[in-house]
This record gives sequence, structure tokens and C-alpha cells, in this order.
Amino acid sequence: MKALLQRVSSAAVVTDGEEIGRIGNGLCVFIGVAAGDSEKDAGWLVSKLVNLRIFADKTGKFNLSLLETGGELLLVSQFTLLADARHGRRPGFADAAPPAEAERLFNVFAEKCRGTGVIVATGRFQAHMAVEIHNDGPVTIMLDSRDMPIVSRPPSRP
Repeated sequence: MKALLQRVSSAAVVTDGEEIGRIGNGLCVFIGVAAGDSEKDAGWLVSKLVNLRIFADKTGKFNLSLLETGGELLLVSQFTLLADARHGRRPGFADAAPPAEAERLFNVFAEKCRGTGVIVATGRFQAHMAVEIHNDGPVTIMLDSRDMPIVSRPPSRP
């Protein structure tokens, strides 16, 4: 599962002429669900996201997390984060999860975010959306659950 996060002063998402989500200070997060992702991926990514220290303290240093600042989240599903553009001129999306599974895990991700106490707005799954972002910084960071540390490994053998 990939999350491209952008620190924002505000963000909104519109589909079919209707604004369906808006936040103030916080993060706009584009979520791509890969084939084989699980609720464990979603949980790790949520924890990383809400605790990542990318907000400035009074001295201007990145010392505060979304939870510490009371920031909000705008979550937007975006399968194109799984694009493979290594060959040819048209990206492939074979690494993306099938739509039904991607939607399920996107919703799990959103609920886990809400479970942290953060205010969460979302886009609409598989809809054409216009996303308005007012970058703050700008600060843009890519997170990937495949970077999750391996908690326990069997001892190596001589």
C-alpha cells in the first residue's frame, strides 16, 4: 500500500460538480492499494502517517505529528500510484489490487485513521475527482507499506 502525502493548509475534492470532502490544516493523502496488500499494511501505514513528525514546532523544526497538531486528513484513492512506467510509453497497472479489494482496504484505511481521533474526509472511490490542494511548505512524502520493518526474523544459520 502506498501513500503520497502532502502537507496542506487546506484541501478539497469535487466529483460531478459536488464538493464531497474538505479539510483545513493537515494532510492530503493519495492512497494506492497494491495486489497482496492486507489490513496489516493499512494499520502500519496509518500509524506511520499520523505519527510522522513533519509539522513545525515553535522553532520551525519538524518535531510535531498530525496527532500533535490536531490536523485533518483528506484521503483520495489513486491506483495510479502503482503505475509501472519502466517499459514503453503507457504505464501498466498490474501491481494494483483489483477494484473490489482496493475499495475494501481503502475503507479499512479510512476507518483506522478515524480510529486515531483525526478528522477524516475522503474522495469517492473510482470517481473522476478534482482535487484542490494548497501545499504548505511544500512538504510531499511517499510512504510504502513494503518498507515496513520485519519485526522478527529467524536467527541466521552458519
